[in-house]
Amino acid sequence: MANSIYQINKGINKAIEFRGLKAQYIGYLAGGLVLLMISFSVLYIAGTPIVICLPLILCSGTLLFMWVYKYSHKYGQYGLLKKAAKKSIPASVRVRSQKIFTQLLNKK
Repeated sequence: MANSIYQINKGINKAIEFRGLKAQYIGYLAGGLVLLMISFSVLYIAGTPIVICLPLILCSGTLLFMWVYKYSHKYGQYGLLKKAAKKSIPASVRVRSQKIFTQLLNKK
């Protein structure tokens, strides 16, 4: 019987991580940077002086990085999605008619 050598893939279900950013936050940062580049080009083409455009975009980029890293460390891989999902859960469910329940009892 021949010995077979198999390679073990460790961390196959781990989230993607890049320089401390986890999972969907990489996408948020990439999308924000694309929006910043588009806004810079729109401002520049519109005739806004570079002395105003550059500091505005740099400050916005700094705030974007701070926001994304803050939420990445605070909520982790799925925490921000769970927080958004928790907001959509109703506080209470109101039933104004007993018709639904009586139909369930009659089906037995």
